[in-house]
Amino acid sequence: MIFRQLFEPESCTYTYLLASRPGGEALIIDSVFERVDRYVQLLEELDLKLVKVVDTHVHADHVTGMGELRDRTKCITVMGEHSPVDVVSMRVKEDECIDIEGLSLRVVYTPGHTSDSYSFLMEDRVFTGDTLLIRGTGRTDFQNGDARAQYDSLFNKLLKLPEDTLVYPAHDYKGDTVSTIAEEIAYNPRLQVDSVEQYADIMDNLNLANPKMMDIAVPANLKVGIEQGIAAHEKWALTADDVLTSCKSPDCTLVDLREDNEREKSGFIPGSIHAPYTRLDRFVKQGGMLREMAAATGKRLIYYCAFGERSALAVETSQAMGLSNVCHLVGGMDAWEKAGGPLEQ
Repeated sequence: MIFRQLFEPESCTYTYLLASRPGGEALIIDSVFERVDRYVQLLEELDLKLVKVVDTHVHADHVTGMGELRDRTKCITVMGEHSPVDVVSMRVKEDECIDIEGLSLRVVYTPGHTSDSYSFLMEDRVFTGDTLLIRGTGRTDFQNGDARAQYDSLFNKLLKLPEDTLVYPAHDYKGDTVSTIAEEIAYNPRLQVDSVEQYADIMDNLNLANPKMMDIAVPANLKVGIEQGIAAHEKWALTADDVLTSCKSPDCTLVDLREDNEREKSGFIPGSIHAPYTRLDRFVKQGGMLREMAAATGKRLIYYCAFGERSALAVETSQAMGLSNVCHLVGGMDAWEKAGGPLEQ
């Protein structure tokens, strides 16, 4: 496995890059905007294709690199279902998995630092965001933080993991890079409490100053969604009502870009074909399934995904590769369901 822990000194943020092999798919957790050039360089050096970028929560101390990485690499953006961000490609919930080639992260909802805080468990290690730090825990006094919810996340979820589980947080301010569950149980001063009330009393009386980037970072991090074309009245951007009308015409084909587990969970639009976004290049290149289908039938391809981000990117990719008769469903399956569009399981 390829594993890299990268550090951004201004906000003391750790970013993690994971892949199962050289030349394979990669995933990045908790990126920082100012370090995107370095991430892209490292991906090139290791011959990796970034397919997913994940944030543990909406950060208040730095601007995420999620949107910039998506724009530069066409990767999938991922956050938890409780995240208040405008648009991401994929929203995950407790016990679901974030998969790339050869690796899988299990989603653990760990609110408390913020209401949208998640941790991600992978075999021998857990990425805890700001919920569990090395010899500390994340503050709970803004972004719907809740000390009692954090106590539950810590004592009833994270601290019940095997004691040799490696702990990789999103920040460290002392120079530590990794810990274990056993170490934190034994030596983390915030965890030496006898009750939720005692923990809440500690957290509610920290009296910390707000992060200096908070007024810039939080608004920026809430607006990471890609422009889906509808505001510019692009011909390739269709509303759910447009698609409901177009679907009745024989001159179009709906293409579902989501992953298998998304289709199993939410269903799919009747009559659509499945072409996962992570393999889109293969489908639209010369000889690819979608290119050959469009050439043979003359049908317009209408891409759709969960929230419209992957499908908008797919239009850009297809057009750049010479496939012009392509559109997408703005807002994805979320908009389709709200419009009362039919579904199959």
